[in-house]
Amino acid sequence: MPAPTIDDQTRLELEAGAFRKLVAHLRERTDVQNIDMMNLAGFCRNCLSRWYRETAAEQGIAIADPDAREIVYGMPYKEWQAKHQKPVTPEQQSGFAANHGSN
Repeated sequence: MPAPTIDDQTRLELEAGAFRKLVAHLRERTDVQNIDMMNLAGFCRNCLSRWYRETAAEQGIAIADPDAREIVYGMPYKEWQAKHQKPVTPEQQSGFAANHGSN
């Protein structure tokens, strides 16, 4: 069955809804560490907040990095780190270095 024809506005609304669900899912899954996301998927919550900020800039809207992160994390980034971020294990760090370089 071919994909349905979707007008631009509907596509935009569907994409926005999918983004909101992704953000809600990541807010609920505080057990999933950013480094694990980077090692497995090549992106993390910080990447998502950067993409949000960059997309806003393309529309002429300036959003500071901390504000974009708060949109994704649902709280200030430092607060999320204090509540949910665990120390990086040697295995996580070596996986990150192997996948993304050591810088």
